[in-house]
Formats: sequence, C-alpha cells, structure tokens
Amino acid sequence: MKRKSKCDDCTNYLLDDETDYYTCLVDFDQDEMEHFLTFTDDDCPYYRFEDDHFLAKKQ
Repeated sequence: MKRKSKCDDCTNYLLDDETDYYTCLVDFDQDEMEHFLTFTDDDCPYYRFEDDHFLAKKQ
C-alpha cells in the first residue's frame, strides 16, 4: 500500500491549473528543500492540516 504523504492533506499543497500538477505554495530555501527531499523526517514546519470544518467556524 502506498504511504500517504503529509503534503496530501496540507493547506499549502494545491493543484496548479496551468500545469495540472500539485505544488507546495511554501518557498523553501535551499537547506529546507534538501532536508525535505531527503525525507529525514516527516515533520514539515509549514504543515497545516486542511480542515474545512475549522475554517467554516471562523466565518
């Protein structure tokens, strides 16, 4: 079974209509990108859970 990435349910991970690919909206610096790509851990400092119910309460 394919392991689900934390990116899949992150609010910063959106579908780009022009390229039809999902992209992360966070602008990583070189060290952060290297750390992210090597998968040394699954904890992204920019991860925010996409919670529609929480967002609806704020409105």
